Formats: sequence, C-alpha cells, structure tokens
Amino acid sequence: MRVSTAQFYFQNSLQLSNQQSNVNDQIKYISSGKDVLTAKDDAVAYGTLTGYKSELGNIDKYQRNITQAENRNSLQDTSFDNAERVLQQLKQTFIQANNGTLSDEDLASLGDLILNSQSELLDVANSKDETGGYIFSGYQIDVQPFAIQPDNTVSYQGDSGVRELQIAKNVMVETNQPGDDAFVNVKNALGDFSPIYNTNTSGISVNKAEINNPSLNNVTPGAGYPPNYNFSFTSSTDLTVTDADGDVMFNTTTYTPGQLISLPNGMEVQINGNPLPGDNFDLAPEQNISVFDTVKRAIDWVSVGANPTNSAQHAVDYGEILEQIDASLNHITSRRTEAGVRLQLIENQGDNHQDTVLYLEQGRSNIEDLDFAKAVATFEQSQVALQAAQQTFVQVKNLSLFNYI
Repeated sequence: MRVSTAQFYFQNSLQLSNQQSNVNDQIKYISSGKDVLTAKDDAVAYGTLTGYKSELGNIDKYQRNITQAENRNSLQDTSFDNAERVLQQLKQTFIQANNGTLSDEDLASLGDLILNSQSELLDVANSKDETGGYIFSGYQIDVQPFAIQPDNTVSYQGDSGVRELQIAKNVMVETNQPGDDAFVNVKNALGDFSPIYNTNTSGISVNKAEINNPSLNNVTPGAGYPPNYNFSFTSSTDLTVTDADGDVMFNTTTYTPGQLISLPNGMEVQINGNPLPGDNFDLAPEQNISVFDTVKRAIDWVSVGANPTNSAQHAVDYGEILEQIDASLNHITSRRTEAGVRLQLIENQGDNHQDTVLYLEQGRSNIEDLDFAKAVATFEQSQVALQAAQQTFVQVKNLSLFNYI
C-alpha cells in the first residue's frame, strides 16, 4: 500500500493529538481530585452522583433553615424566661402589698415597683430579633405588637400569624409565637366567666364559673340563654339567678355555702363564703384574660391605698388577682415549654441530617473521589506514550530512500 506524505503527517498528527488529549484528561482528573467529571466518563455513576449531590444540596438548605429556626425559638425561650422572672417579682410585690400594716406611702412605693414590672414585661413582649423584626407580632414583624395607653391598658396591634420553615422533606417547624397566644390568651382562672360584684358586704367570691356542656350553651341572639347572668341573694339561703333577659335560670331557698350551682345552659358555678342579704353580682363571659390586664388590676388594687371603701370586696379582688397572676405564670411557662419542644425537634432533625450527610458523602466519595495512586500511574503511562509517539514521529519523518543509496 502506498502512503503519501500528506497521509503520513495526518495520521501521526492525529495520533499525537489523541495522546496529548489523553494526558490533558488525566491532568484534569488529578487537579480536580474526581474520577467522574462528565456523563461520558460513566453515565450510570454520573446519574447516581447527581442524585447524591441533589440530596446534599437539599440538606444544606434545610441546615440553613434549622439555624434560623433555632435562633428564633431560642430568642423566644429567653424572652419567656425573662417574662417569668418579671411576673415572679410582681407576684412577690403584690403579696407584700397585702399587709394591713402598710401606709399609703408604702403602697405607693410598691405600686411604683409594679409599674416597673409592667414596663419590663412590655419590653419583653416588644422584643426584636437580629433583623430588627418584632418576634411577637405574628406576620406583621414591622409593627410594634404591644402599646400602652394612658390608663395603663395595653393593646395588641399584631396578628395571629405563625411563620414556619421547612427543616426536612416532610417536617415544618414554627419559628414564632404571635403575641395574642403569648400574652393575651391566658385562660381565666375562674373558667369561662368573670364576676362583676355589684353589692358584696359579706366578701363572697366566685370560685368557679365554667361551661361544662357547650352543647347546651346556645348564645345565638334570640335563641335563649344570653351570655350575662345575675346572682342575687335575698337572704343567706335564698338565691335567684337570671339571664340578661330577666328570665329565671335558677332559684333556691336552701342555698348552702360552696354549693355547686348547675344552670340549664350547661354552666356550673361555685361560690365561696357565706352570703348576706343584698349580695349581688353579675357574671360576664371572659374565657381569656391578658397578662397585661392582670398587671393593670394589680396596679389599680394597690393604688386604692391602705383604707379601701369596701374592705371585704378589696380582699376578694386581691384573691382573684393573685390567682390570675399564677395563671399568667403558668401560661408563660407553657409558652416557654412550647419553644423548648420546638428546639428539641430542631436539634433532633439536625442530628438526623448529620447522619444522612455522612451516608450521602460516603456514597458520593465512593463514586466521585479519585484514586490518586492509580491516576498518577495512568498519567505517567500517558506521558510515556506521548513522548514515545513524539520521538517516533521525529525519527520517521526524516527517513528517505536516499538514506539507503
């Protein structure tokens, strides 16, 4: 077969090019430390590797969400811890105020301490995160959630929104507690109603007023059982209970102190103390009492001074306020527990992700990571092949028939 000069040069240049390309490929593998760079290296391994990297990327996103969720719930935990401390101090001050030997000046000083506690509690409720957003305002992170009014009432200006972050494929975690859940919706210590004492010379007090059978408590307008009720004692044993329409719901001439009063609307009421003729009070629906409303009642109670007009009623009010302070403390503790439960969930999920990352990284490494000893040997072989091809070409291209004449 005849070989032209052009064909000779073409074949040799193609061989040199292939050898050089092979050397370059080996350099890319060694410099990257990877055995699979593209799908042409190993299509099946490349597909599996893509799956591993996708899962690792998802976990990286979840880990960022975990960090953010942990920061948010840790801040709530700290805030509720501060709120507990403030309420404990307020409770101690309020108990101290119930000392019959204190003067008006002494009570005024204690009232100032309770006002300070109110300010501290308000600061806690208006806490911000590292981004400057309010943590207890629901979705409205740019709106200050709680605002105090001149009469010491506190209004909530946020909403009930609960934000969530995804920390695993099928796991969402809440990152906030709205202010109404945190500080407003505190269960009424008496149940579902609060008393309004019209006349109370004996010092009776409501121990319980709750709906035990909601199916009987129809408060639809015009359907019976309007929500407000009046309890009237004409003697220590004669009790009449009427609803807001004046209809008699309960009547007895044999009332005994502590008797459980069951009304036809599914409501149960229990009264402490021995009533006197003329004692009269109303019950109004109030399932929840704001922490700040309880603090305001404590401020108002202390501000009455050392000589209240109705000492019996003053003592009743003290007991109810102290009981509601305890209810507020229990509520804040439950809110802090909720934050702790979320933190535990976040920690557990973070541990799960770390275990999964180890498994995925091992699988990825088995496919992708380069065997450097083998790669270097292959590279050296490719270099030797290239050098041999280059030297052969140089020698062969100079050959001619004239060398043999």
